[in-house]
Amino acid sequence: MVRAPTLTLLATPDGTVVRPKAAPLAVELRGVTTTYRERNALLTAIDDVSLAVGAGEFVALIGPSGSGKSTLLDIVAGLIEPVVGDVRLDGEVLPADRRLGRSAYMRQRDLLLPWRTTVENAALALEAAGVPRRRALAAAHSRLAEFGLAGFERAYPAQLSGGMRQRVAFLRTALTDRPLLLLDEPFGALDALTRAEMQAWLLDRWQRDQRSVLLVTHDVEEAVLLADRVVVLSAAPGTVCWIETIALPRPRRRSLVTDPRFVRHKAIVLAALGFLPEDRP
Repeated sequence: MVRAPTLTLLATPDGTVVRPKAAPLAVELRGVTTTYRERNALLTAIDDVSLAVGAGEFVALIGPSGSGKSTLLDIVAGLIEPVVGDVRLDGEVLPADRRLGRSAYMRQRDLLLPWRTTVENAALALEAAGVPRRRALAAAHSRLAEFGLAGFERAYPAQLSGGMRQRVAFLRTALTDRPLLLLDEPFGALDALTRAEMQAWLLDRWQRDQRSVLLVTHDVEEAVLLADRVVVLSAAPGTVCWIETIALPRPRRRSLVTDPRFVRHKAIVLAALGFLPEDRP
């Protein structure tokens, strides 16, 4: 397997150094390594990972289970400090405590509170940030229609479909108004049809907002459909083993999955993951 160069700049699989499509970089990890303790052993979760997300860029992170994908999001969010390497946000090296609150982080589970209505759940992140409850509720209410939630403001989570619950979680995340979104398998628990619908919805939202996105997914097709670049991690300890730049036009639609260019990108990522014979330029 060809290893992608561990450069602080972005790189194509053949090692050609390229700049991200916009500057400055929203987030950059340089030589990041982190460990964890299991019983009496000290194990490496990720090893010497360098990657960057440009301003307004959509990057997907994919790899086997246990490769450290979610750990990388936790590091960017400031929940974990690497033992080696540094993390830069907007060009500034920041320790974990100064990274907290600088990005909007959405995990796979929607984590809606069952006793709060749609609008109350959406307003929760603002309330937690110190915004007065009345103002937080007003802000959430003003954007319900934009997120396809008009008419559901008084509904409780148990009354919503999986896709609707994810929209509430996205609205809660978006209301923090952070320029960097960290998405940890946001559609992983959805059925195939709802997942496809939510992917199209996310693409539309991203096209309008142009925030920087770092998405963790296990779905190769999802990664290729959504991202500007797909970063492939090896099995544990996770390290960058391939970076695939997705040369597909935007805006993108689901019909692209039969396009020969899409099929080629998907085959290359699958090969990097070890599921297909070597199939690279």
